[in-house]
Amino acid sequence: MENIEKIFRFVEENSFSFNPDILEAGLINIFGLIAIVVFVGKDLVGSILEERETTVSQSIQDAENRLNESQKRLTEAQKQMVQLSVIINDIRNDTLSTKKNMLNIDVIEAKTDLKFRFER
Repeated sequence: MENIEKIFRFVEENSFSFNPDILEAGLINIFGLIAIVVFVGKDLVGSILEERETTVSQSIQDAENRLNESQKRLTEAQKQMVQLSVIINDIRNDTLSTKKNMLNIDVIEAKTDLKFRFER
């Protein structure tokens, strides 16, 4: 604590005064504070920004990879859907033809049965 007081006394004695009240301070003090903050904080902020840039770049690359993989899966699923619709249509057609054949067989059997019963 004594060291800080000595620094302020030294600055006051050498006709350079530092006013910590920002509202009362002059432009020189404000520019001085900005210069100190920029000088001290540029390395810290620079490293933080570099880390953030690396993280964002990696996240974007991961998202692009997931997008490409999803598009491939979508294309495969659409191909499978087309194949399944063809198979479903074949099954429907086979079912209809089987129904018709069974109905025709039932009609023939019914005619034969009626013919046999009424000819006695």
